[in-house]
Amino acid sequence: MRFESSVTSVSWIPSECVEGITKLPFEVGVAHYDTPPPDVVEDLEALRGSDRFRFANDLQAWIDVDGDRIVGYGYSSGGRIGSTTMRLGTRSIKFTAAALADRRHDPMVGADRVTFDQTAGGRTGVPAPRRVKYPPFVQISAPLAWTTLSLTIYIDGHSEHELVGASPFPRHWIYDRENKLAHKSGLINFKSWFETAFGSHTPWGDEDSPALVTEVESALERQLSIHIMKEGAKPNIRSLRAGQPLVVQGDQGTEMYVLLDGVLSVERDGTSLGQLGPGAVVGERAILETGARTATLTAVTACRVAEVAGPDMEPSVLAELALQHRREVG
Repeated sequence: MRFESSVTSVSWIPSECVEGITKLPFEVGVAHYDTPPPDVVEDLEALRGSDRFRFANDLQAWIDVDGDRIVGYGYSSGGRIGSTTMRLGTRSIKFTAAALADRRHDPMVGADRVTFDQTAGGRTGVPAPRRVKYPPFVQISAPLAWTTLSLTIYIDGHSEHELVGASPFPRHWIYDRENKLAHKSGLINFKSWFETAFGSHTPWGDEDSPALVTEVESALERQLSIHIMKEGAKPNIRSLRAGQPLVVQGDQGTEMYVLLDGVLSVERDGTSLGQLGPGAVVGERAILETGARTATLTAVTACRVAEVAGPDMEPSVLAELALQHRREVG
């Protein structure tokens, strides 16, 4: 009997994640941030054709089982590189990205499982002249972006996946065997990526970067974050250092926040309620209730948040969001 499974990463550039002079082309509309990928990937190739991601790592694998023995196994898919569209006036120019060869180690075979791992990625086709930290201290081609995925298929047919490593830029969303969004990378470090992600300082030189993985926010929060970042008035972007509070329980406030990058801890009455990752929308209960913050939110890592005026949001949507949050914290 054959059992097949998969895990896929889709890597894209979210709003407000590019830094320094490189941000200018995005601000003037020559380059573009990406619309978040869908909750379910029904056609990965169609997404690539419509310029919806920068690259994807599609790890598919199989094992053959005879009774209580694994008798065969193998890979059946690989990386897919996207393209970069640049707009000059009324014209659009598409630059084909440069893919690197997928890196696969020999599968690790156990008595009841086989583990596969795959690194896929590449660089955009647009040059990116810059100073870097390592010899030759100047690079012309763009930095490399990648993910390293692990997939374990068990003898009974169930499977597990892991984001083992990833480039510090851009954002990486992870989809399970049913092609549903399951996890995401929690932290983008554009500066580090721009200065170091080339040559031997990548998996193709046997140096990977660990990935901070976070849970997925609700579909409602994803819709709200798109509205706030794309359709509403331009929000105020704030940066927090690790350990800095965003809001403190009991303080008055009418602002709402979209967590763009990093991880926030949630604490109420001195008790930890968990952590939030990119895409979380917070602050609605103070607007709907007494005006006082109901929990303390503190940056676990460096964070970036988009700040918007809560009273400008639709009350019924805020009420639905507040109900979701109550269910999550009990």
